[in-house]
Amino acid sequence: MIRFETKPQALLLATILSALLAAPGVASAGPSARIQAPVKLGSAMTFALLSKTGITNVYASVITGDVGASPITGAAIGLSCGEIAAGILYTVDYAGPLPCSVTAATLLTAAVSDMEAAYTDAAGRVLPDFTELGSGEIGGKTLVPGLYKWGTDVKISTDVTLAGGPTDIWIFQVAGGIHQASATRVTLTGGALAKNVFWQAAGAVSIGTTAHFQGVMLAKTMVAVKTGASVNGRLLAQTAVTLEKNTITQPAP
Repeated sequence: MIRFETKPQALLLATILSALLAAPGVASAGPSARIQAPVKLGSAMTFALLSKTGITNVYASVITGDVGASPITGAAIGLSCGEIAAGILYTVDYAGPLPCSVTAATLLTAAVSDMEAAYTDAAGRVLPDFTELGSGEIGGKTLVPGLYKWGTDVKISTDVTLAGGPTDIWIFQVAGGIHQASATRVTLTGGALAKNVFWQAAGAVSIGTTAHFQGVMLAKTMVAVKTGASVNGRLLAQTAVTLEKNTITQPAP
């Protein structure tokens, strides 16, 4: 048993312990953090790219996973068949890229509805573990599982790490946009999985040139992926998705 001869000694030890537990750049919710349930994607689950107003593209991108747009015509999907490495390209009409597109208006209507429901689910989670972390700048931080909330834009100006296990859940509620700088990375460690990371953004989203992003993006407006950037996840946008020679890979189930 440790005995403290004076109150100053006890105070000094407490100060040291607090400093050790508050390592810079590490967000720790502590033992009271609530375990979040994953956001249900429903029939949007198989889509790597899903948009309501179209997908533009600078050739050549590589997409693994289903692609679709609704209610916009299939002519608004700017991908060629050769850019779909694995998956199905769904359209609402016969105007989609040929010969690979599959006309499935009913399926797309359901997927878009489920995408919107998933956005509402993520945005409606309550009792965040972290509020306004870093004043919106999360670059350089290591983020533990939990519910994060910002009333501003979120910036990833340098690499950010998500540290947790394969069943852990991250939900990021962003009232503004999400802006990832060029040549930066979102990295998962400890067995964390991209399918369990949900980014809900009310504003526009941009992923910078040659950057690497991970997780499921639930965007109220557009998602712009800059030249050479890669995504391990899903881009589910309620307006447009723009691509420029990107690799988009749906996360492992």
